[in-house]
Amino acid sequence: MSAIRLLVLGAVRQHGRAHGYQVRNDLEYWGAHEWSNAKPGSIYHALKQMAKQGLLHAHEVAPSTAGGPPRTEYEITDKGTEEFLRLLRESLVAYDQKMDIQSAAIGFVVDLPREEVLDLLRERTRRIEAWRAAVTEHYIPEDGPGQLGHIGEIMNLWVHTADSDAAWTRGLVARIEGGAYSFAGEGEPFVGVLTEGQENPYATGEPHPGDAD
Repeated sequence: MSAIRLLVLGAVRQHGRAHGYQVRNDLEYWGAHEWSNAKPGSIYHALKQMAKQGLLHAHEVAPSTAGGPPRTEYEITDKGTEEFLRLLRESLVAYDQKMDIQSAAIGFVVDLPREEVLDLLRERTRRIEAWRAAVTEHYIPEDGPGQLGHIGEIMNLWVHTADSDAAWTRGLVARIEGGAYSFAGEGEPFVGVLTEGQENPYATGEPHPGDAD
């Protein structure tokens, strides 16, 4: 699974309609360029590809005030919404060592109902525990990973990462059970997008040809 697909669909969905530079700006505002492959080229390529796939609808709009050719604004389609929600649900339950997929899912977690999120996170914890049990049973000697020399540190890393992820997930479940955040159907959720012209303190400032599209 690619985090960029989930990130771009989710960002467009939060705006309603957005041009490519707005999507790039939002993802940089979230720091996604640091923890995922959400670089400008990947973002603009994903927008065009998903428009071809029918997940986004491309609208040609008037030229920007800076001049130049008309910009393209993207709007998520019903098919795109189905794909977004499918990716979101899969990302919440999957135990994947890749931080970008998990981070992207958490960024859109309030787009689902509270009880569904709790069920998904509990399933995630169950899968982490099952994965940990399989690793310790099949890959770690009875006398501990130290019997494998420095290679045993790989197993140590696996187990400690799983334990940390499970502990964090249980903490998130407890916070959500306690009423944290506004989820789908509970009113207006927090939406971390920038309005047109709003300064982004985390923007990289690196120009890209797709910025003018």
